[in-house]
Amino acid sequence: MNLKKVLIFTFTLITIMTATAQSPQKYNSFNEYPEYKGNDLEYVYSPKQTTFKLWSPEADSVQLHLYAEGLGGERLNTKMMDYVGDGVWATTINGDLKGKFYTFQVLHEGQWLMETVGGYAKAVGVNALRGAIIDMADTNPEGWENDVRPAQKNFTDIILYEVHVRDFSVSPNSGMKNKGKFLAFTEKGTKNSHGQATGLDHLKELGVTHVHLLPVFDFASIDETKLEENKYNWGYEPANFNVPEGSYSTNPYDPISRIKEFKQLVQTLHENGIRVIMDVVYNHTRAVEWSCFTHTVPGYYYRQNPDGSYANASGCGNETASERAMVRRYIVESLEYWAKEYHIDGFRFDLMAIHDIETMNLIRERLTAIDPTLFIYGEGWAASQVAIPYEQTAAKQHVNRMPGIAVFSDDLRDGLRGGWADAKVPGFACGTQGFDETIKFGAVAATQHDSIHYGLVNYSNNPYAAQPSQVINYVSCHDDMCLNDKIAYSAPYGSSPQEMRRYNRLAQSVIFLSQGVPFIYAGEEIMRNKQGVHNTYQSPDSINQINWDFKYKEEPMFNYYKGLIALRNAHPAFRMPTTEMLQQNLHFLYTGQACVVAYTIENNANGDSWNRILVVHNGNRHAINLDIPQDNWTVACNGEEVRLNGIFNWNKNYLPVPASSTMVLYKK
Repeated sequence: MNLKKVLIFTFTLITIMTATAQSPQKYNSFNEYPEYKGNDLEYVYSPKQTTFKLWSPEADSVQLHLYAEGLGGERLNTKMMDYVGDGVWATTINGDLKGKFYTFQVLHEGQWLMETVGGYAKAVGVNALRGAIIDMADTNPEGWENDVRPAQKNFTDIILYEVHVRDFSVSPNSGMKNKGKFLAFTEKGTKNSHGQATGLDHLKELGVTHVHLLPVFDFASIDETKLEENKYNWGYEPANFNVPEGSYSTNPYDPISRIKEFKQLVQTLHENGIRVIMDVVYNHTRAVEWSCFTHTVPGYYYRQNPDGSYANASGCGNETASERAMVRRYIVESLEYWAKEYHIDGFRFDLMAIHDIETMNLIRERLTAIDPTLFIYGEGWAASQVAIPYEQTAAKQHVNRMPGIAVFSDDLRDGLRGGWADAKVPGFACGTQGFDETIKFGAVAATQHDSIHYGLVNYSNNPYAAQPSQVINYVSCHDDMCLNDKIAYSAPYGSSPQEMRRYNRLAQSVIFLSQGVPFIYAGEEIMRNKQGVHNTYQSPDSINQINWDFKYKEEPMFNYYKGLIALRNAHPAFRMPTTEMLQQNLHFLYTGQACVVAYTIENNANGDSWNRILVVHNGNRHAINLDIPQDNWTVACNGEEVRLNGIFNWNKNYLPVPASSTMVLYKK
């Protein structure tokens, strides 16, 4: 062995021996790990010094590495960190480190793990290989201190618009300069090829209240050094939960760019009366072997099966252990950070049933302390069986145990469009019988109502929501087929393009006129399609982009959606905030016909200017005559158009309802 190898071996041995002398106690299980209650993990920067802290209870030793660059370049310094208690390792470096980069490296069971940022990183270099040392004050756009959330009274006043950052602007006809970037949402006056509003102006014209952004935290599936390859991904592969995605910034090499530009997105939407929802994916991470959690606290952040393998209710190779103290604390503090630092207005939880109820209720409590109008909702299911007892999971059926949290109604979704398991099966909107009780169930937002036969609801035999604000009504989203494709694939043989447009309008009419919170997938209002592809999570732009020229071809459809939204926004009877109010004022009519649902909303419900409202959904592919209460009605919607001031008057005791349509009548 030559002298150089002897010196390296000796240095390594001394390092390990020294580190072992500093090591904390060993633990018999993850449950014994100490909980650190400070709020200063990762680093605290000042021009005079920076203090770094990492929670790693079973580390034998921890090193801090400093670099001049976020990728490549020589290492500037390595410093051993000291164990300071409660599972935390710390070190302080004097001088101004702003602009430098860092990694942690943990010695675990005699082996140095991979260099990585800590889980609490809030700024990173390109591809998040190294953390970035910045002053967060440098990331604030001009006027950020004056940014305020648009007014919101009740959760039921919300109209959600789900969109992927890249889809929104990347089309050649979007009229936007910053294609595929956060900054596209800040552009005003953009037009399609026919001179119609796109982007931000389109959102305002449509009338939505909240933009729900598919994942915008840092995800692992896009190489930020090769953006010219135009790779696409939805983003459900978390790498760093507290940092915006670099591929959506104009310069992913600059740690400040992604932060500042995302704040500009939020600021601009707020200035234009639109709130911002983040799609969050705390239920799993990218492959375990690459996770910063694995290389700082091996095993702790994930659930294990009895045989020691990783549980996998996410279908992505792992599921996080929200019931463990530091995982729960991490999720809660991460959400608080986004709400405070980025002024985010709410969060949509991916596969929320993987999380435990106690954690979700704590999230609601802590976010309420920041702002009670912050909206929380999620998928009330998991991809497979969760590795904690079912009764502890934040599943759809348990939402009545989670006040102030909402879940998606797959009941109404599949009742309207047909089941997801077989794309060829149509639903109520295409004339399929057997879904009437499911449509009624959706109309009352899965709450208790004496007129519903719950045994006939497609997936649920009980009213799981305690309040109407706890249910998200939707007919399609980014996942599975979009509405246009689903109808085209499942429509009865011989359906004409005109009929399929009627199916579309009927489906969305049910969504917007039901109690609860309506949700639409971006581009549905202009008949967006994804060429029949079910799962477009990594499909090219040619499939995923919003073709803004569709707005010209489908202007009547856009105007119908716009009219439905205007109707809902103008009339609080469709937005009742409590189950009690709904039970008192919403009454179903006996129709005596299959595939027909009708109800009245009485008594100027929720302070509405209309004293009485009649809603009729005819799912049949033929026109019907329906017995109705005779009154001096005005028709506001006839299935083809919506006019708030009325289309025509009607005072007979029957109503002719066109095929595959919704009618709305009112009396002042």
